[in-house]
Amino acid sequence: MTEKMISETEAKLSVHEAICAERYEGIQKSFADGSKRMTRIEYLLYGVIVCVLFGPGVAAQFVAKVLGL
Repeated sequence: MTEKMISETEAKLSVHEAICAERYEGIQKSFADGSKRMTRIEYLLYGVIVCVLFGPGVAAQFVAKVLGL
């Protein structure tokens, strides 16, 4: 009886570990994707900070040069 109980417990634990491994992979992928987005947002914020510090005139000239206007 206890042998059967141990086998059932081991089977349930194995299934649980497999499910958790899949979930962990999904979480890691989400972190990687979020990190890329956060890096992009960080650079955009740096640009906004520079524009605010130098004023709208300098920012407009910079944008014009970047866009080739």
